Amino acid sequence: MTQSHPTFPDWHGTTILAVRRNGLTVIAGDGQVSMGPTIVKGAARKVRTLADGRVLAGFAGATADAFTLIERLEAKLEQYPDQLARACVDLAKDWRTDRYLRRLEAMLLVADATSIFTVTGVGDVLEPEHGVAAVGSGGNFALSAARALIDHTELDAEQVARKAMAIAAEICVYTNGNLTVEVLGDRSPATEAAR
Repeated sequence: MTQSHPTFPDWHGTTILAVRRNGLTVIAGDGQVSMGPTIVKGAARKVRTLADGRVLAGFAGATADAFTLIERLEAKLEQYPDQLARACVDLAKDWRTDRYLRRLEAMLLVADATSIFTVTGVGDVLEPEHGVAAVGSGGNFALSAARALIDHTELDAEQVARKAMAIAAEICVYTNGNLTVEVLGDRSPATEAAR
């Protein structure tokens, strides 16, 4: 993410991963926040539940900016209940056109039981083709690992997310293994027994 404000510290440090598979939707986020080469927090919570637990959201970027966007998304979800795509598109439109919101430096991963969206400040609302999306400094590592795990294992969405995040934490210095994982959907008894 390019810094448009030269006085801001060089913030890095997050990986957010969304996985949807066999009736489960998961968003996982690591807990590391770094300022330059220094870890300033290891247990940040970057994944939230919204809309009475029907929507998950994870963020990468400036924390205050992300919280502002999540609050806006919650308002859109109240305006358009059970219409996650419409709420995300409306948020992206506001984010792109509003003078204040345009300055916000964050990205969101948003999911419900049937959809995952990446929402950006340039007006993008992207739905992944393979039920997996990721943002943040370790996002490409987690995304690659999750895609491989989905293609070559029988793991459920939460297991895929946890393993992919562990792989990202081993590769990306701005990602740690202290995870927040939120899950939507019901696990089958067979999946629970395997846990």
